[in-house]
Amino acid sequence: MLHRRLIALAGSAVRPVALCALLGLLVSATHLAQALALARALAHLFPGGGGAGPAGAALGWSCGCVLLRAALLRLDAPLRAWCGTEIRARLRDQLVVQLGALGPAHAAGARAGQAQHTLVTGVEALDAYYTRYLPQLLVVAVVPAAIVGWLATVHPPGALALGGALALGVVLPRFWDATLLRRGRERWAGWGRLGADYLEATAALPTLRVLGAGERVGRRLAARGDQLHRATMAQLRVSLVEHGISALALHGGTAVTVAVVAAATTAGDLGASGAFVFLLCGRECFRPLADLSAAWHAGYQGLTAVDGIEELLSATPSVPDDGAHAAPAGVPDVRFARVRFAHPGGAGHPALDGAALHCPAGALVGVVGASGAGKSTLAALLTRHHDPDAGRVLLAGRPLPAYRLAALRATVTVVHQDPYLFQASVADNIRLARPEATDTQVRRAARLAGAHAFVAALPDGYATVLGERGSTLSGGQRQRVALARAFLSTAPVLVLDEATSHLDPRTEAEVLEALCTAPELAGRTRIVIAHRLAAVRSADLVAVLDRGRVVECDAPGTLLARPDGAYRALLHRQRGPAPEREHGAEPGRGAEPERVTAHAAEPVTGTSVGEARR
Repeated sequence: MLHRRLIALAGSAVRPVALCALLGLLVSATHLAQALALARALAHLFPGGGGAGPAGAALGWSCGCVLLRAALLRLDAPLRAWCGTEIRARLRDQLVVQLGALGPAHAAGARAGQAQHTLVTGVEALDAYYTRYLPQLLVVAVVPAAIVGWLATVHPPGALALGGALALGVVLPRFWDATLLRRGRERWAGWGRLGADYLEATAALPTLRVLGAGERVGRRLAARGDQLHRATMAQLRVSLVEHGISALALHGGTAVTVAVVAAATTAGDLGASGAFVFLLCGRECFRPLADLSAAWHAGYQGLTAVDGIEELLSATPSVPDDGAHAAPAGVPDVRFARVRFAHPGGAGHPALDGAALHCPAGALVGVVGASGAGKSTLAALLTRHHDPDAGRVLLAGRPLPAYRLAALRATVTVVHQDPYLFQASVADNIRLARPEATDTQVRRAARLAGAHAFVAALPDGYATVLGERGSTLSGGQRQRVALARAFLSTAPVLVLDEATSHLDPRTEAEVLEALCTAPELAGRTRIVIAHRLAAVRSADLVAVLDRGRVVECDAPGTLLARPDGAYRALLHRQRGPAPEREHGAEPGRGAEPERVTAHAAEPVTGTSVGEARR
């Protein structure tokens, strides 16, 4: 069975498929040559033949065909293995490139287990389809038709019977294809869901243990495993029926052909030589069909796996990459101009509703607000995980869609609250965005992030290999390694999205101090998104978000002086009724006051940092 998407994907695997098909044609040629040699040997032994001498020579040719076929079959497994590796690598490269183009917005809406099932098991299932089924299909399209056409010159009635039997062998099993494919898709979908469930349950084992839910989840997984078993058995029953009908057609066709040839020989219409040629070569018409049936059962999983692959390849990126500009020169400013955005499939109200904020070049800007106010959405829009529904996000005065995505994401680096660390050494994790960095630079970045002391105490120091997702580190240690990674990068815009939430107050203060004073960081445009207001008290500007709008934006000391301000209210809720003395000890520092301005949504007006502090 052919599939439009699989044929389209075969465009990247033409050479491996063609090589496998060529090998199949050569093997079929040796079978046919052996059949002809045996037919001649038998004909020579009958009265009127050439006798034992020519028969022996024909048998010698037959043995030569067997040896040649053995040599070709010796190449079969390595060739198919090489072709399978080539095909899988190309398909996975294509799928990974597509995943990269789809961006984080697509990954956020999909289960990790499903994506893994598509990339790993799905591509593996396509291996047999491309290395066995498609090549054998090409062999079937050439060899049986050529043999029947040639035998028609020997005995047309026999060739007609042979061709009819071949047609039945090809057509009859196709009536079961739709049922088999439907059952296969159901089984494949169930397999993918079960894999995703097991991956999720494995990752959540500590949580399940703490909540005492492990046994209940185990029973649910067992029930879903039973459902998959029943689906597999239903598919197998249909597959066996199809295989039995195919075998019946092939053997029945052979019997009919033998009867026709025997009748013609008895009647004197066909000599002994022609009869042997017909019987032995006619068998070679059915051999490719029998091999195709075996290849189909090995490769039909590719048909069931293609749904997930097609869904991935046909998905549309959440943001188009059609910008023309490279990264801006120097340190850019960032502006959110009356931005409105609602998350797809999220709550009814927008995450941002007319948010307006200007982050001057080189400034340290804090963004605070209650949970759900839209703080992290600002970071997601700045890195173009999504585009706003209304308004614009500008970088160095240009809308973000004007930049190429690669250039934009090299300009802006984000440290999230729950960073991802790879199963690699600490140094390799820190060097992720800057692989050419020296050991001295890596250690300097770790010191700025407050990570050097604990990394140096690890068994192998910076060469210590971390567990998957940094599982061998605590939450605060993971955040510090991620901060070091961002500090080492050369991106001129640095966004910390709750990136110090797991740090103790002393370490957090050291990191924020480095963010303000370290030469490697102080010249960047820094946006600190925080829930704890202590993380932004050294900022040049603090923007307060409430229900998706920037309701205040000024120097922290100025905001604190407003009796009825939103910033003061937030601080009051976090620290009690009289926070002025503690929080106001350091009203702010960072970029030069003369060159830093802020703009917030009406009714807030722009205020220079210098004026705010005065």
